[in-house]
Amino acid sequence: MRQHRLATLGAALCTTAALGLAVPPVAAAVPHQCSYLSSASRPAVTFGDTGVGVKQAQCLSNAWGGEPPKLTLDGVYDSVMLKKIEWIQGCHGLPASGIIEDRTWQVLYHPALDCYNPYPA
Repeated sequence: MRQHRLATLGAALCTTAALGLAVPPVAAAVPHQCSYLSSASRPAVTFGDTGVGVKQAQCLSNAWGGEPPKLTLDGVYDSVMLKKIEWIQGCHGLPASGIIEDRTWQVLYHPALDCYNPYPA
């Protein structure tokens, strides 16, 4: 009986470890590198906006590696930034609205390492 419990426990631990490895890791943006705005302050930001909220979002979006372009930290929400934000939202299953609100801020602060949506040409 005791051996059966140990075998069951061992199998459960192995399964848990294997599942843990299957979960894609998340790259956390380093907030102190993007210090234009407090991480507690997350204003709604949309195309055409300017200011420190936009600059913070630009900086955080640059933590994404790979094909997406790095944005210039100029505090202007232009068409290049709109395209990138919509892509980031799609990577996380969010509506690709281009509006940076609570859920989008969350993914900007905690970007995925990989996105299986190709970046639009």
